[in-house]
Amino acid sequence: MARLRDIVIDCRHPASLARFWAAVLDGYAVAPYDEAELARLRAEGVDDPEDDPTVLVEGGPPRLWFQRVPERKIVKNRLHLDLESPDPDAELARLTALGATLQATHDDWVVLADPEGNEFCLFSTA
Repeated sequence: MARLRDIVIDCRHPASLARFWAAVLDGYAVAPYDEAELARLRAEGVDDPEDDPTVLVEGGPPRLWFQRVPERKIVKNRLHLDLESPDPDAELARLTALGATLQATHDDWVVLADPEGNEFCLFSTA
């Protein structure tokens, strides 16, 4: 039986989007770069982790991988994340301060987009 290991998100700039989602999700953080990982990046011609084409965010399962792709997001996501909070108004303020944008308001949830336009929803746990 298969288990969910990772959620992979295509994006233009993995490092900044990984930082956004690490800040959004409780208990998640961008995986640290040790010397072996920095050496691997240098061998691939990447001198700065800010230019890493694949960035891991740990804290789950699932883990989140952000991978660089050349094309921009054009249409609505076929898959999105649903978040919940006991104080959705405060959480909405925090998420927009981090760089999310409010897309739509419904009776029981709001739809937001991350800094690269990927939609996600916020629900109340109350």
